[in-house]
Amino acid sequence: MSHGRPLRMGTRASLLARTQSGHVAAALTKATGRAVEEVLVRTEGDQLSTEGRIPSAGDSVGVFVRALDDALRRDEIDFAVHSLKDVPTEYAEDLLLAAVPVRADVRDALVVASRHGAKDVRSLPQGARVATASPRRVAQLLRLRPDLTTFTMAGNVDTRLRRLEEGRADALILACAGLDRLSLGERITQRIPLDELLAAPAQGALGISCRRDDADAASAIAVLDDREANAAAAAERSLLNALRAGCRAPVAALATRGGDGALVLRARVLSLDGAAMLEDEATGPLADPVALGRAVAERLLTLGAERLVTEARAAGR
Repeated sequence: MSHGRPLRMGTRASLLARTQSGHVAAALTKATGRAVEEVLVRTEGDQLSTEGRIPSAGDSVGVFVRALDDALRRDEIDFAVHSLKDVPTEYAEDLLLAAVPVRADVRDALVVASRHGAKDVRSLPQGARVATASPRRVAQLLRLRPDLTTFTMAGNVDTRLRRLEEGRADALILACAGLDRLSLGERITQRIPLDELLAAPAQGALGISCRRDDADAASAIAVLDDREANAAAAAERSLLNALRAGCRAPVAALATRGGDGALVLRARVLSLDGAAMLEDEATGPLADPVALGRAVAERLLTLGAERLVTEARAAGR
């Protein structure tokens, strides 16, 4: 039975984007009875990936969000589904992050080429070539294994998995959440422990956005919001914002539920080569995650995080 007009959902054209958006659409229809129409929005980032190129360091986050935001403003769609870690921490004032659904596995995945017998990061061959574009992953990997060679490999998940088996890399680091959503969890060699690779802020979380003045879409989307996932992502994004780290600094953060309604936030800031690492942890109320993120950021800054962030941002230009 229909409950109001269909809602137009904007999504990128990649298989992963369409898959995770499809899960959101199905959940929204189940919860509200509203039909959802998929609208494909092609982004500059998708075009670069198709051509085997990587967006420039300064634009590698926003390039995947901007086209969907613009489609919202043009009233071509009613809501958009983002990987929340790609959404700038200072989001557009005319748009609203209306919901963060239940979070997927936050860990990073090690995928080792079948020709190797390694079962974890520590048992990779000496000098192994590991493909990842993330400074956070690179820094933490090199802290564990300074002998590893890391490099960027363009392409979607299927392309990178194929190139891995063609011998272009010995291993890949990808997000467990993405592989799980693509039903490729069996390709994961190791779900890397968080003590070894702490997650990116908001990794594994989706953000559903709409126009701030669209009360109909906002109220429908809100039924998918998970309070704990929303608060955790807000704390992690608040920390990233307070550090002014952007996407090119090796910053890791994870907020988890503590006792008595508390939220525990753990964070790391590293040098690009992994040689230096600052780490801190604090607890705050679930009801005020933004303050918790800022507090941990301030403590890291007093320990010298600004220098590490500044050096990483300069190197990424």
